[in-house]
Amino acid sequence: MKRIISVLILFLGLNVFAQNIPKIMKTEFPEVALQDTLITSDGDSVTIKEVFSNYKGKIVLVDLWATWCGDCIKNIPALKTLHEKNPDVEFVYLSMDKTPEAWKNGIEKYNIVGQHFYMGNNWKGAFGTSIDLNWIPRYLVLNQEGKIADYYSVKADDPKVQETINSLRKK
Repeated sequence: MKRIISVLILFLGLNVFAQNIPKIMKTEFPEVALQDTLITSDGDSVTIKEVFSNYKGKIVLVDLWATWCGDCIKNIPALKTLHEKNPDVEFVYLSMDKTPEAWKNGIEKYNIVGQHFYMGNNWKGAFGTSIDLNWIPRYLVLNQEGKIADYYSVKADDPKVQETINSLRKK
């Protein structure tokens, strides 16, 4: 009996930390989510809507990450490979680091090329809630109109990411 209880506790404990794949794969951001603010590398405030509107007409890969996230760091080589294979894609990084200093140090330390914004440890903000954020890294691919083409990927080398980018190029 103790063994069964131990196994159940272990199973339930692991599920607490597991990713929950969203049941609905959304294609648009609600307006309230787009009003969440980010900090630029220059220290200015900007809304997510303003950031995304800068990339109209382009394919965008959005990476939600943090320097404290082991899975995020492990994905950096695959992310760089993805970037090299897709120079026409805009890479936008939204950091969930606990401090701006950790965020800026991480960009430099890991030599991450792209557009960087700090959103802080804001999992439960309007943006995080709207995309069912429960794990990082999390990758979203936006189409040329700013709509979500790939809603849920947690690995940069997930074939679905490249397939989505390829399909958007054909449009």
